[in-house]
Amino acid sequence: MKKIILAFLITFSINAQIKLPRLISDGMVLQRDTKINIWGWASPKEKIELDFKGKKYNTTTAEDGKWSIQLLSQKTGGPYEMTLKASNTIVLKNILFGDVWLCSGQSNMELSMDRLKDKYQDIIAKSENSNIRQFLVPDEYYFEKERNDFSSGSWISANPINVLQFTGVGYFFATEIYEKYKIPIGLINSALGGSPAESWISKESIKKFPEYYQEFLKFKDGKLEKQIDENDRKVNSEWYKLLNNTDLGLKNKWLNPTDISDWREMQIPGYWADGELGKINGSVWFKKDFVLEKVKENQAKLILGRIVDADSVFVNGHFVGTTSYQYPPRIYSFNANVLKEGRNEITVRVINNSGKGGFVVDKPYELIVGDKTIDLKGNWRYKLGSNMQPLPGQTFVRWKPVGLYNAMIAPLKNYSIKGVLWYQGEANTKKPAEYTALMETLIANWRTQWKQEKLPFLLVQLPNFMESKPEPSESNWAVLRQQQANVLKVSNTGMAVAIDLGEWNDIHPLNKYDVGLRLALQARKLVYGEKNLIASGPIFESMEQKNEQLILSFSSVGTGLMNKGGNTLYSFAIAGPDGKFVWAKANIEGDKVIVWNNEIKNPVKMRYAWADNPDNANLYNKENLPASPFEAELK
Repeated sequence: MKKIILAFLITFSINAQIKLPRLISDGMVLQRDTKINIWGWASPKEKIELDFKGKKYNTTTAEDGKWSIQLLSQKTGGPYEMTLKASNTIVLKNILFGDVWLCSGQSNMELSMDRLKDKYQDIIAKSENSNIRQFLVPDEYYFEKERNDFSSGSWISANPINVLQFTGVGYFFATEIYEKYKIPIGLINSALGGSPAESWISKESIKKFPEYYQEFLKFKDGKLEKQIDENDRKVNSEWYKLLNNTDLGLKNKWLNPTDISDWREMQIPGYWADGELGKINGSVWFKKDFVLEKVKENQAKLILGRIVDADSVFVNGHFVGTTSYQYPPRIYSFNANVLKEGRNEITVRVINNSGKGGFVVDKPYELIVGDKTIDLKGNWRYKLGSNMQPLPGQTFVRWKPVGLYNAMIAPLKNYSIKGVLWYQGEANTKKPAEYTALMETLIANWRTQWKQEKLPFLLVQLPNFMESKPEPSESNWAVLRQQQANVLKVSNTGMAVAIDLGEWNDIHPLNKYDVGLRLALQARKLVYGEKNLIASGPIFESMEQKNEQLILSFSSVGTGLMNKGGNTLYSFAIAGPDGKFVWAKANIEGDKVIVWNNEIKNPVKMRYAWADNPDNANLYNKENLPASPFEAELK
């Protein structure tokens, strides 16, 4: 009996203790100039006392153990401590009041400074700043209901080590805002690669889209999710097991073959589907010889562009690195003692599970040893290791409607924020026409959740991507950019145009500095009150026809329009009533652009930068900000 009573008392004591959500923790940045919620859980009817800056706040938990205390609005400042008492005492330390920005969307928002460390070495080295902090939300999804907390997460401040975990776009935005206003900035990084907009919308709001609502209902009880996950794991496991069991390179130890005379040659970079090997999936082994003089350095760096899909890399038989999927840049640093004077050898085992495997073109392929750089482009020897059927496509349950909202957004709703930075859209380019409606729904949904009717929402327009085309053509990416621009009709929204910041061969362009800078311009004007600031490049407003020409008017012309990089404007196309677009000539006249083609006598339709990759689009204002792509038609 005594043991039972003791166990009851221990259990009661544990349950009575205050439990805080992950967000409410040491190092947190709380939103200034607004009432603040501090919340958590304890036993039913438990008395909670909060002590902050000499003022005590008291409450009692509800029957379900939940409690919430609202703090008075606070000015910018800190660091402070906060004490909470019930049957236990919690002291929260190093609290700042500043501006909290939610960074959400897909991989280009999620992409961390670690992926950018070679491009921004100096910036990372000087990143020590305890006034810029991040909370990284774990990548999770959940369909059954809205979660009230995260499984992990903590606040960290910027320094050369921690900053590698920060969202790149968010970090550059934060540094710009901090330098301008000296306000502590807290970033909540809640983004997931590949996620479509509908996965970030709540159950009630997604009902506006019956197709997505019905899809959500299929996953709500977790049974289908479990079935799909188990099947995908099984198929994936069996595919790679068969690959490794049949790979001749593993069986015959191609790391150090004595004779490679039967290995063929291939130009790297390139895809083997375009050569003798043809459209094969599986594993292919590659080798490249190079000659070195005496090696004196301690470290070497091997840069292998990007590889589709996975690779394992060896230098003189020594393993130097591996990457399991196609998107990250291949940058492998290793101890230079594996190198030797004279002939050396690089071996790369490439695994391609579907599509075209190989080495992405127009990327760097080189070995750097001290001040010497060895170009690795050119002839490589290769041999097929295993010829496999393509890996069956997987169902990415984590991207299904509502799941990310429930797991990665709902737990934030009690935490006051300044605004939202949103970089997403790539995943919706298959059905671009619905994107404006989705985003209008998402914005309204989130504003309702945070009880902020005018919650600022700043989005990034899709950059240029994929190969450019010589003639005007249709483009889902262009349609989606127009849909993003349409979102600006919603009040208190802004858009950073990135049509000149992409890379044709990389869906994850590395220039995140300028993206963050352009978002900061939008925030400075829309949120921080710099009303006269030119925060955007030219935005199309209206069009009229005169003398077989189209006269275009723009807002955000700043101190004037310009054609960047020359005397000719490019990427304008016009069409007559038949809707067939042809390239047009264009001139700047004051704050307008005059567009024509002598073959089109009755131009009624107009497009600018209407392509996946309008790489020669060059209409800017003199503040060096690019015009947003657009489509227009005379009514």
